[in-house]
Amino acid sequence: MLVRYFAAACSAAGVEEEHHELTDGVTLSELLTAVLAVDRPEPPAGTPPLAGIIARSSFLRNEVAVRDVAVCLGRDDIIDVLPPFAGG
Repeated sequence: MLVRYFAAACSAAGVEEEHHELTDGVTLSELLTAVLAVDRPEPPAGTPPLAGIIARSSFLRNEVAVRDVAVCLGRDDIIDVLPPFAGG
């Protein structure tokens, strides 16, 4: 699965995107657990830890909003992590 990070999630993750080799049928919740298990450098000063950002984020699966973290995913899915943001 490809996970893409945006805005503060990108800063906290230290990468714009990363692949996770998980089997078909894992849930979004299990993918997020795998994401948080990755050893990462400290985020830049003023950036919250990735776990805190993910807890408040919205997610897209193949560009469609996902609200249920129990949804099953496929290994070719693209998951976008969208932290809350404001702007014009």
